[in-house]
Amino acid sequence: MRTQGDHTMHHAMIEVPAGRVTLSDRRTERSWAVDVGPFALGAVPVTQGLYEQVMGGRPSTAHGDRLPVEGVSWGDAVRFCGALSVREGLRPAYRVPADDADAEAPEWDRTADGYRLPTEAEWEHACRAGTTEPRYGPLDEIAWHRGNSGERLREAGGRRPNDWGLHDMLGNVWEWCWDVYDPEVYGSYRVLRGGGWFDEHWSCRASVRRRSHPTLRIDDVGFRLARTLPG
Repeated sequence: MRTQGDHTMHHAMIEVPAGRVTLSDRRTERSWAVDVGPFALGAVPVTQGLYEQVMGGRPSTAHGDRLPVEGVSWGDAVRFCGALSVREGLRPAYRVPADDADAEAPEWDRTADGYRLPTEAEWEHACRAGTTEPRYGPLDEIAWHRGNSGERLREAGGRRPNDWGLHDMLGNVWEWCWDVYDPEVYGSYRVLRGGGWFDEHWSCRASVRRRSHPTLRIDDVGFRLARTLPG
């Protein structure tokens, strides 16, 4: 995998190849296949240092530049993607209506080259990195979870990456994805993936889906940047 963009790991983007992934939901007992085009994904979750640099402050309860930013809502993540895109001269992927203070219903311009959240299918495809098991390696080597984190947030990138060079896809912080979870049952709730530092091992698996209201801010939920590749 080639790394593009800023050469510091905490803003490095990894090019993820196209592929096909099968998503499944334990609650509804259904599964569905999704084709994923090539895209770029952050090597690590967005850190507090980067978030503060762009947004002028940090919402997190634990402090450290290299810790993943947490305490961010889905709307906060959407706004950050736009602000970083503008800062780097890229076309923002999201248009947020002026009356949408919580950025709950932005439009996604799929042709834009700016930063965005990964789709749920992109996230799982990238997490698996060509593997078919529940995890891309032994859990203690790849993830901070309840059994090894000391029940606290840990620096991004401290565990072994998957075969495509992506760290912390499991554990440390749950990550917001673009998708609405199940609009008929849960309305505007968005998908969360990956498990966090306070989760038992069974939650830190590539297929596990959770959801929350896009205004939720909690100390084990963060996000990771994605970008659509040109052409």
